[in-house]
Amino acid sequence: MVQGDPLMINWPAFRGGYVNLGNVVSMSGGTANTTSLLRVMNERAVFGEIFRLGKVSRPELAQATGLSKPTISMALADLERARLVRPVGLRTGNAGRAALLYEIRPQAGAVLAVDIGRAYVRLALADLVGDIVARRDEPSRAESYDEVLTQLSGIVDQLTAEAGMARADITLSVFGTPGIHDKETGILRLAPNLPGWEQPGAVERLADVTESPYVVENDVDLAAVGEGAYGLGQGVSHFVYVSIGTGIGMGVVIDGKLYRGSQGAAGEISYLPVGEGDPLVNPGRGMFESVASADGVVAAAGRLGMVAATAKEVFDAARSGDEIAGRVVAAEADHVAHALAGVTAVLDPELVVLGGGIGAQAGDLLIEPVARRLESLVALRPPRIESSTLGSDAVLLGAMAFGLTTARDLVFERAVATTPLG
Repeated sequence: MVQGDPLMINWPAFRGGYVNLGNVVSMSGGTANTTSLLRVMNERAVFGEIFRLGKVSRPELAQATGLSKPTISMALADLERARLVRPVGLRTGNAGRAALLYEIRPQAGAVLAVDIGRAYVRLALADLVGDIVARRDEPSRAESYDEVLTQLSGIVDQLTAEAGMARADITLSVFGTPGIHDKETGILRLAPNLPGWEQPGAVERLADVTESPYVVENDVDLAAVGEGAYGLGQGVSHFVYVSIGTGIGMGVVIDGKLYRGSQGAAGEISYLPVGEGDPLVNPGRGMFESVASADGVVAAAGRLGMVAATAKEVFDAARSGDEIAGRVVAAEADHVAHALAGVTAVLDPELVVLGGGIGAQAGDLLIEPVARRLESLVALRPPRIESSTLGSDAVLLGAMAFGLTTARDLVFERAVATTPLG
């Protein structure tokens, strides 16, 4: 097991052959000589640029890395011998000789992304360039801890069979879950919607689901990663992703990097003192979540005499002009604005992305009143507020984005450890 901070990375199947980024070790156990070390560094640089740029020529790699053309050629030969990259044709149309193009070999690695939610589990298997080769979405069996593990294991078997691979062929699995993973006890804290995951060692049993190294990450943090990689957060250095649905949470991106805090609990805004919720009445839930989550919306409607089984019914009624539903939506907007006022005062984000079942699907009702109220609550210009364009795929895409970057390093390290230099 290799423990990162604040990530927890488990290695149930991969033992040995790991090349620590800060200390390259030869297979004989001694420190690599300077020539070998430089060669590995050059190969890593070239591999990273191909990963970033896609199909790319040797001159383009030389320009991107600053390495000489002979060095590029040597690195490409080693990477091709290790089956990490492959030639993919010629670029024509310019004067002079046509340039041979290289790309990452998709089959060099695989990433499993898993979103474990209260209502649904979503899994996707992708090759090393990010093309999804198999995917499943199913209603979650989250009422039972053992059943959801069995469900996940069965889906992984289906995905790998469809892709023509075994579980052991997966380079890295990334699990997104509510709550915070306590690395000392192996439990999920602050995840009341996933009963049973508070048992000691619960998270470690995910090793039964995958035979690959795996990472457990907060789902809303992964959604923020997904927004930064594929959604509205692209090119935005400072933004927050606020998920409002069954629960409430926030992912924080500062200077283009995910911020987790000292205990991995940054963004647990469900505990903000907003509204009139009572945590004693709603154990495991903070004040803001008690009043502004889906259950809070339904409860607010009930207090005003409206019978609704779901928050969606309330928002649909508001769109149809129902007066009581309109009052509920106005109260929801006020709660969200007060929470965002605290977030804005502390973090000063450029953008707030609203996600989750309420944030993404009721943006047409919430964004304008939230923005108007927020403007009266903060000292400076408030951030712009938008609904996520990724919808229910935000967590899955974030897991994929993180997994691809990490898997790239893993397959390179394995190749360096097992492939002799040419």
